[in-house]
Amino acid sequence: MMRIALIGRSELLWQTAQLFICRGYEISLIITSKEAPEYSITAADFENLAAKIGAGYLYTGKLGDEKSLEFICAQGKSDIAVSVNYSGVIPESVIDCFELGILNAHGGDLPRYRGNACQAWAIINGEDKIGLCVHKMIGGELDNGKIIARDYMPLELSTKVGQCYDWMEQRIPSLFYEAVNTLAEDPEFVLEVQSTMPVDALRCYPRRPEDGCIDFHQSAEQVLRLINASGRPFAGAYGYYKGQKIIIHDARLYHDEERYLAIPGQIAKVNKDSGSVVVITGNGKLELLTVETTNGEQVPAKVVTGIRNRFC
Repeated sequence: MMRIALIGRSELLWQTAQLFICRGYEISLIITSKEAPEYSITAADFENLAAKIGAGYLYTGKLGDEKSLEFICAQGKSDIAVSVNYSGVIPESVIDCFELGILNAHGGDLPRYRGNACQAWAIINGEDKIGLCVHKMIGGELDNGKIIARDYMPLELSTKVGQCYDWMEQRIPSLFYEAVNTLAEDPEFVLEVQSTMPVDALRCYPRRPEDGCIDFHQSAEQVLRLINASGRPFAGAYGYYKGQKIIIHDARLYHDEERYLAIPGQIAKVNKDSGSVVVITGNGKLELLTVETTNGEQVPAKVVTGIRNRFC
């Protein structure tokens, strides 16, 4: 059975380690760096795990220097490495330390969705699914390399980005396990060689909190997609009502037979019974179900009291 090295941080790497250990694989080396503030698993946890299972342990935020390469080689042969959320760039010199290279999990349908916030961009872009790929890393390249395993999560108009993250957190460890098992049986296995044609790739750039600002001149469906793409674990989509910032957590399309003339952002209806509020967009109406204000109010009808005002 292959000896595996683990490189990275976070609960995902921890869960991956536990799965491999449970299934009888030998973890020969753990490389980690300082945890991010939101991580519940720390570098100390990985150090304790390495001591418990007799694995080598390296704490560094920069791989590829002579010292780190010497340490990796001194631990004996590791057949393959699995990388999750490592804080630095992994160069080719480190990848070459492992006979079968380093596997990385990417939350996008490679090669179409490369880069950052792929789940949010896929929702905004109206995709019908989001991909999850385990691929071999290439030093110095972004989300490139031969794809070894892939899975998909269907996306609907109501799907929120937090649901995508929950699915990926559950699926990544087992997809790593499937990929390693496949390579153990056939080291030459490749599910797909990524296209090098620019037309086949779609680079996703980082999103910032201010990108969640709603333009009510867009269609109701576009606004809803932005709301669903901007929620947990992100800051949320928002608009302004009477000068107050309102974060919108949950909404849905609203259909009725009314013919109307209105400026986008107009309040069309306040449902005192359900607590929801209906807003007119550039094309169609949107029912706001849950919001958040600076004072912690969550019921839209307690914030919006009539139809004389608008969101902007």
